[in-house]
Amino acid sequence: MGIDSEDPIPPDGALSTKQVRTFLKGEPKTLGAIQIIIAALTLCLSVTLLQQPIHFSGDVKVLLVVVVQLILSGSAFVHAGRMPSLFWVKTSLVLNLMSAAFTTAALGLLSKHLPYRQDSYHCEHCRRVENFTVIMIDGVLGTLVLFLVLELLICITGMLYGLSILANSTLQLAVGSQLMSRPRSQPAEPPPASS
Repeated sequence: MGIDSEDPIPPDGALSTKQVRTFLKGEPKTLGAIQIIIAALTLCLSVTLLQQPIHFSGDVKVLLVVVVQLILSGSAFVHAGRMPSLFWVKTSLVLNLMSAAFTTAALGLLSKHLPYRQDSYHCEHCRRVENFTVIMIDGVLGTLVLFLVLELLICITGMLYGLSILANSTLQLAVGSQLMSRPRSQPAEPPPASS
């Protein structure tokens, strides 16, 4: 029952000061910037991996879709941190959900090739790959998997903060509509005089 409880109900599409403080406590600008950095590093490592003689280049090309999604998600998250509004919170929530789905799919695709065992693929060009190249492919795959796990954790954190803001917004609107629809109490009538 402090100052926050005395805030007027914000208009539709606006966040109360308590909701803004809760959202900014999650550091959306920092998390969005980390998402963009992870996207750039994932792109560089994917290109490096595609230049090697690997047979699962199709799985690595899926990472390009993940990179685009991470850049969109990170940009929306940074913008939501700069100008918090209900629209940007919802947008970053949806984009983080999509990023989590794409990241999980890419994580599954890449982790099945880790560690890279060239002898198990039984193809001619795999046998010609030198030992240090196999070690480099293992290192790049391991780093990509680590980045994808970190990205998944960032997406989950962003979704939790976004959902808490939306839950508070819905609760606040429901309480506000009940307060508005409650009839005003009328002065109590004096009890009838007893004779």
